[in-house]
Amino acid sequence: MTKPPRDQLLALVQRFFDEHLRRVRGASKHTIRAYRDALTLFFCFLAKAARRSVADLRLDDVRAEAVLAFLNHLEASRGNSVVTRNCRLAAIRSFVDHLLRHDVARAEQYGRILAIPAKRSVVRPTSYLEPEEARAVIAAVDPKASNGLRDRALLLFLYNAGARVSEALALRPRDLHLERPRQVRVLGKGGKERLCPIWPETAAALRELLERVPPAIDEFVFRNARGGSLTRDGAAYVLEKYAHRAAASMPSLRRRRITPHVLRHSCAVALLQSGVGLTVIRDYLGHASVATTNRYVTSNLKMKREVLEAFWKRAGLEPSPRARWRPTPKLLAFLASL
Repeated sequence: MTKPPRDQLLALVQRFFDEHLRRVRGASKHTIRAYRDALTLFFCFLAKAARRSVADLRLDDVRAEAVLAFLNHLEASRGNSVVTRNCRLAAIRSFVDHLLRHDVARAEQYGRILAIPAKRSVVRPTSYLEPEEARAVIAAVDPKASNGLRDRALLLFLYNAGARVSEALALRPRDLHLERPRQVRVLGKGGKERLCPIWPETAAALRELLERVPPAIDEFVFRNARGGSLTRDGAAYVLEKYAHRAAASMPSLRRRRITPHVLRHSCAVALLQSGVGLTVIRDYLGHASVATTNRYVTSNLKMKREVLEAFWKRAGLEPSPRARWRPTPKLLAFLASL
């Protein structure tokens, strides 16, 4: 086998992003950015450890020992969580799997990296808002204020469609059908499309927004002050602002971090509480697997409580009502004498 050229690492990195992620997998822009950031951190770590520039790195430098050292660096030095560590590892493993297909001579070297398992992490309950809490946040928007129409339409859309923030920000006028049947075409991960029905209230808010500042057919619905697409940070700021405002009348919202993805979780839980099946919710939210949707069941205390009460009654263990206990005068007299 001929000796690989000096710049083979660079060539394989380019093929990984241009051919594998974009063309073969149809990865979203968000996924590509996440993989880009992970590999950038990894290559910078390798270069620093080897005391060479990133341009001088070779395929022989991509080893299991280096990957393990990088993962430890993420947690110990950068303070990353286990979830972030595992996401970085997933990006590296995907890239190494790509290397294995194009560089069989180093199969053993790459196989050791692919054998590195993800680290177990504590699975926390999914954070979501109860319907009255979500309504309070939406009601905190003043439509007459600057950007009020946009902000109200955005929050209604996120909650109504259970959309990812990237899906909402990519929304264009041609994706909307605001007359009966009111619906929206959502472009999800991997270029997958789904149709979601929308409430009359959401349709009215979107219609008013489009009539007030009509965008071109290819422009985004939710725009910033300069006419460009609203950013993810901008959408998060909008939601945080109104959640803070709503907390004045809704104490349960205080000291909670409410992100656009929390509204997506809130939509899923509201559907679940309404008796909608998991497979329908999966399709509504655009989940690849019903296992992802199933986590909302484990997070919903109200449904758990209802199940427990139903089981209690079915088992015939429901306690009979008892007379309320009241202290006797002698007891009160004794306590008063202490």
